[in-house]
Amino acid sequence: QVQLVESGGGLVQAGGSSRLSCAFSGRTFSRYAVGWFRQAPGKEREFVASIGGSGTSTYYADSVKGRFTISRDNAKNTVYLQMNSLKPEDTAVYYCAARDRASISTMESDFGSWGQGTQVTVSS
Repeated sequence: QVQLVESGGGLVQAGGSSRLSCAFSGRTFSRYAVGWFRQAPGKEREFVASIGGSGTSTYYADSVKGRFTISRDNAKNTVYLQMNSLKPEDTAVYYCAARDRASISTMESDFGSWGQGTQVTVSS
């Protein structure tokens, strides 16, 4: 009965920054790896970033590496996605998802609980 709620989406100019939050509830947070995925219109949903239960392991898609940072605050049951140097190609609905294991994963099929998504639009 894990629940995930994203927040922080909106309109950002190219080159700007934004931060998304994902609030987790229902289970022991530190035992869940969390990932961010995104889906643009007409495109398949794609992996963006993931973080292990302790917060020490992270992984990024090549398209966002060096620009995005995933982090978590286990005391607050929250995962963040800091997005810098945003590009129009980053425009998508962003979803956070939780895996019922602490180990990191980049595979969508490994994540069984999903948030509702939040729209991020980057204007050129």
